[in-house]
Amino acid sequence: MVLEVKSLGLLEESLGVLEQSFKEMPAFEAKPLGDRERDILLRVAERMQDNYPYPHPLYAGQMLKPPHPIARLAYMLSMWVNPNNHALDGGRASSALEKEAVAEIAAMFGWDQFLGHLTGGGTMANMEALWVSGRLQPGKRILASSMAHYTHGRISEVLQLPFTAVAADELARMDIAALECELKKGDVGTVVVTLGTTGVGSVDPLHKVLELKKQYGFRVHVDSAYGGYFGLVDNLETNAATAYSQLNEVDSIVIDPHKHGLQPYGCGCVLFRDASVGRFYKHDSPYTYFSSDDMHLGEITLECSRAGASAVALWATQKLLPLHKGGEFANGLANGREAALALYKCLQDDPKYKTTFEPELDILIWAPEAKSTQEISKQSQALFNLAEKNHLHLALLELPLSLAKACWGDSVEYNSETVSCLRSTLMKPEHLEWVAEIKRIMDESLAGI
Repeated sequence: MVLEVKSLGLLEESLGVLEQSFKEMPAFEAKPLGDRERDILLRVAERMQDNYPYPHPLYAGQMLKPPHPIARLAYMLSMWVNPNNHALDGGRASSALEKEAVAEIAAMFGWDQFLGHLTGGGTMANMEALWVSGRLQPGKRILASSMAHYTHGRISEVLQLPFTAVAADELARMDIAALECELKKGDVGTVVVTLGTTGVGSVDPLHKVLELKKQYGFRVHVDSAYGGYFGLVDNLETNAATAYSQLNEVDSIVIDPHKHGLQPYGCGCVLFRDASVGRFYKHDSPYTYFSSDDMHLGEITLECSRAGASAVALWATQKLLPLHKGGEFANGLANGREAALALYKCLQDDPKYKTTFEPELDILIWAPEAKSTQEISKQSQALFNLAEKNHLHLALLELPLSLAKACWGDSVEYNSETVSCLRSTLMKPEHLEWVAEIKRIMDESLAGI
C-alpha cells in the first residue's frame, strides 16, 4: 500500500495538466475541505477495514482482481471532470477513448467491423445481447448450459423470452447431444455459449455449437464475461484453445474488463459482429444529442448515463498493457492459469484431498477427503473457516451430484442433494509464486479440523 500512496504524486501531476484545459475560464475556487470532511473520510477508511484482503495473493476465493494502479489513477483523474458517456455533451474526450478502447477489445476477437460499447457490467451487457436476439428472432427460445450464469434465465424472463437450461456433460461443459435435442424442436433463436463458467471455469465447446448452427440456423451469443481474455494465452488445452480460435464467427460477445481486464467496477462490454443491429437502438432525443453530428454512444446503448471514468481507465490500461499474445498482459493471465494447474496437481497427488476436473482456465474445485457427500460438505465448510483464520481466503461451491459422480465414481456415498466443495480463482499473476504457501496453509488448516 505504500507504493499506492506514493502514486498519488503522479495523480497530482496529472491533475495539473488537466487543469490547463480550464485556464481561459474565469477564476473559480471550489470550497476547500476542512476538519469535518477529514473526520468523515477517516471514518470511511475505518469502516472500509471490514473487507477481505482482495489484492493479496492469499485471497484465493472469488473473482476479485485488483485494478491496475494506472486504471485507479486514470479513473480518479477523470472524476475531477466526471464525464458521462451517454452523449458527447457530457463526455466528449471520454467517449472518444471508449470507442478506441472497445475497438482494441474487438480486434482481440478478430473483428474490425462491429458495433459495441462499454456497460455497467456483464449483466447489462448480456441483457443487450439477448434483447437484440429477441428483436431478430421474436418469441424464440434462448438456450444456455445449466452451468451458465443464472443471469441468462433471469434476463430472458425480463425480456419475456422463453428460456431452457441445457444439461452439462461430465466436464461441466454444455452437452452437445442435449443441445441438439432442443434444437430439433425448431423454436430456438439463440444459444448462449459460455467461455469460462462462473462456478467452475469450464469452456463450452463453441466449435461444436457453430457446426450445429449451420444446420439449425440459430444465433450464437458468447458470454465470456469472466473468460474472454484467455484467447491471448498460449497454455490452454485443446477444447478451450479451439473454442477461442473461433470467436470471430459468433454473433455477439460479452466480456468484463472489471474481471481479468484490471479495471475498477463496473466495466462490462458488449460487441455485435453485425453493426446494422444498431437500428434497434434508434430513438428520438432532441434534448440530448445536439452538440455534434458524430455518433453519440447513447444512440447504441440501452443504458443512458454511464461513467466516462470507466472508459478513461480502460484506455489507459490497454495503452500500458496492449491486448497482444505473448505480451505482459497475456503472460499475467497465463501465470494465473499455471498457478491453478500447479495447485490442482498438488491436491491430486495428496490423498487428503479430492479433486474434480482439471482447470480449463484459472478456477479449480476440490474438497477434503471423506467417505460421503455429507461429510465432504461438513469438512469443506470447516476447512473454509479455519483457512480464513489462518489468513487464506477461499470460496465455496455447491457441486451438483451429477458432476461429483463423474469425478469420484463409487468411491463416495452420495447421501445429499449437492456437495459443498472449495473453489478458488487464481487470477492474480502473483498466485503462481504463492502456490506452495497456499497449499501449506490449507494443510495446516485441515490438520486443525
